[in-house]
Amino acid sequence: MNPFDLKSTLLAKHAQHVVLVHFPIALFMAGVGFDIAAGCAKRTVNRAALACAARLNMLAAAAFVLPTLASGVLAWQWQLEGKKLKGLLLLHLVLGSSSGMLICLTAWMGFRHRRASGFSRPTFCLIIEVLTAAVVALTAHIGGFLSGVNISG
Repeated sequence: MNPFDLKSTLLAKHAQHVVLVHFPIALFMAGVGFDIAAGCAKRTVNRAALACAARLNMLAAAAFVLPTLASGVLAWQWQLEGKKLKGLLLLHLVLGSSSGMLICLTAWMGFRHRRASGFSRPTFCLIIEVLTAAVVALTAHIGGFLSGVNISG
């Protein structure tokens, strides 16, 4: 495939998922980083700005979850013609669905706690965010193996 042929690049059977998946990953990880920084900030103004950045990143990540999951299911249907999943593909589907639900959960918790208590969040929210980040990272790692990026050689 010619890398400069836009038609074949954009209309490849799995190209949309490969492109879309980076948005929720990056936005969510940045949101967790901002939330951790907000917890470490000394000044109230910095804490509020970092908490706002964290909340907005997580809401944007949650907005990208549905198109990313849909493009993954479509890639499965188009590339494998709906064959039964097994092995790494099945694990990637389960972890991807779990990641999507956890990202939406953390975005909802952030929105809910922002309305209730200003910019402070309970410690359990940060624990859930870090666990979600681990699930997202594992899902992305397995996706890298499936795409051929993480294969040695």
